[in-house]
Amino acid sequence: MANGGDLTATGASIEQESPVVPPPPRRRFTPPRRRVDLTEENQSLLNSFRSSAALTPQETATCTQSLFRLMTSSDASQFRELVTARNENGSNRMQDLLGRTDDLDNFFLIAILRRFFDVMCDGDSSRVALRGMRVFSQEKRAAMYDHLLCDAVNLACDADGYVVLNEIIDDSDPRSFYGGRLLYVVARNAQQLSDHAFGSRVVQRVLQLNDLRCTRDVAVSLRGHCVFLSLTKYGSYVVEMLLDTEEEAVMVADELLWGCNGEKLALLARNEFGSFVVLKALRVTREMYRRDLLGFWWISSCPLFITCGFHGRVRAFLYSL
Repeated sequence: MANGGDLTATGASIEQESPVVPPPPRRRFTPPRRRVDLTEENQSLLNSFRSSAALTPQETATCTQSLFRLMTSSDASQFRELVTARNENGSNRMQDLLGRTDDLDNFFLIAILRRFFDVMCDGDSSRVALRGMRVFSQEKRAAMYDHLLCDAVNLACDADGYVVLNEIIDDSDPRSFYGGRLLYVVARNAQQLSDHAFGSRVVQRVLQLNDLRCTRDVAVSLRGHCVFLSLTKYGSYVVEMLLDTEEEAVMVADELLWGCNGEKLALLARNEFGSFVVLKALRVTREMYRRDLLGFWWISSCPLFITCGFHGRVRAFLYSL
């Protein structure tokens, strides 16, 4: 897949493609949190979490009791200060408490679900949530997935949330109930997400699973929109990935090469991003031994090529036929 600089119009150079280099993610602006003065007991608890030293069984029991009192307290700000601790050691220590007792997991679950989107968009706090999704009981994992399905699109469009969502997608089994539902939500919203700087990466991650049903669902969602997406930076990445799939390449290539009127085709072939997609579609057509269709396309497009001109990389390929 390639969206890069121009290639020279020689037969030898048309096979070269610039690697896809996604833009660096922009960091979300996070306003400073209002400082909360922890009680002496809660400050001691936080210090225990942040300490790199292993806790003794007695210290673990003391921390669990303090955490229980904290979670059942009416002062939510104290627990929020603890559960969203940004320190790496503190976050990892918090993860160690998950899955030990059902009662403790219940309190963690309630706290996470209260601020689910914020937790999932924070690097350290999200690790606690992801740990819970792996070790909680099936009922608790289901509750977290219900929230995830509702927030999936918003997470996909967030500079930090999409990273966490992609990690969940990597762990998802397309054949499982919730894994399949999550992948379907992404595929169903593929048109919206594909044209987004971060959402496009989530759609690409779904396609990288190489699951036939997921790939088909994405292709169906994008049917009729491939030309528009090919003209955009992030959308063109997704269209090129579909052209790389054995199952959907013909459908996408036909939409691009045969479904366009002359004006759209000329626009696509001259566009900085669209020309790469057209080149990919032409190569797919050639590699699938559809030279008869390729020749017919060239004959029918020749007048358009003469009057409008195509991008150099497309022109070089056509001259090589």
